Amino acid sequence: MKNPATSFILPRALCTTIVLAVALAAATPCRAQSSSSFGSAIEDYFINWFPRVTQIQSEQPHWVTPLVTVTPRLEEEVRYDQLFESSKNGVATDNFGNGKGIELIPFQATEIIIGIPPFLNRNTPKNTDGFGDWPFLVKVRLLSSNEEHDNYIVTAFMGFSVPTGSNVNGNGHALFTPTLAAGKGFGDFSVQSTVGVTFPNGGHDTLDRLGMPLAWNTAFQYRLFKYFWPEFETNYTWQSYGGDTGHSTLYLTPGILIGRIPIHDRVGLTFGAGYQVAVTYHQKYNHNVILTARIPF
Repeated sequence: MKNPATSFILPRALCTTIVLAVALAAATPCRAQSSSSFGSAIEDYFINWFPRVTQIQSEQPHWVTPLVTVTPRLEEEVRYDQLFESSKNGVATDNFGNGKGIELIPFQATEIIIGIPPFLNRNTPKNTDGFGDWPFLVKVRLLSSNEEHDNYIVTAFMGFSVPTGSNVNGNGHALFTPTLAAGKGFGDFSVQSTVGVTFPNGGHDTLDRLGMPLAWNTAFQYRLFKYFWPEFETNYTWQSYGGDTGHSTLYLTPGILIGRIPIHDRVGLTFGAGYQVAVTYHQKYNHNVILTARIPF
């Protein structure tokens, strides 16, 4: 005769075991699937990087980036600039890099620029050579239309710099520069312009020393024979120090850019040169030779 207690206990234990086994079996594939989906999404993001960039850039004009004025267009490229500045008091400054670096389009309508701190070399005074601050820039494209339609673009920037430079070549404080940029094309002719204000991270003493410069840059370009882009830029800055009435500085910059010359697949080459001349009494320098080389991809 069977023991009633045993007949009751064995099925209950078996049921408990089955339930636990089913729960574990169901949970393990879910975790694995979740991890696999995440890894697949990351992989797809990088695999589709260039097709995504091509699509984003197809929705905007295809002008070339000016020498000084930051283009409102979204670009992917590596850039190096070389400046040779000279002032009235005989000081000559060679600027290696000018804060340029790598430009990437990681998301829809967004570009980030990771600059490289420039290295400044002066003929006088001695022992003033060194690196400047570390610059960054984020662009968000607001409106755009390519050449086949209305041929324009409007973009918002937020630039900032980390005070990594030496005492002579750095600002000593972080700087933030919100900027609005726009461009309009008329056939082979185009105008690109930016206006922004720089705010130092600091108190009244910092504001009095650095001021809050307002910069307005405009580039006029014409496309000639497919790869040649002669241009003329106006580079204007208004700045006030210590609560005074402020002063204006205006540079005129004629130049020429050649590009984008295809090298292989997406990779190309753009290079150019310009000569910047001060036309106002207040000036940081009065002559500046600008050389630039970019590898768009």
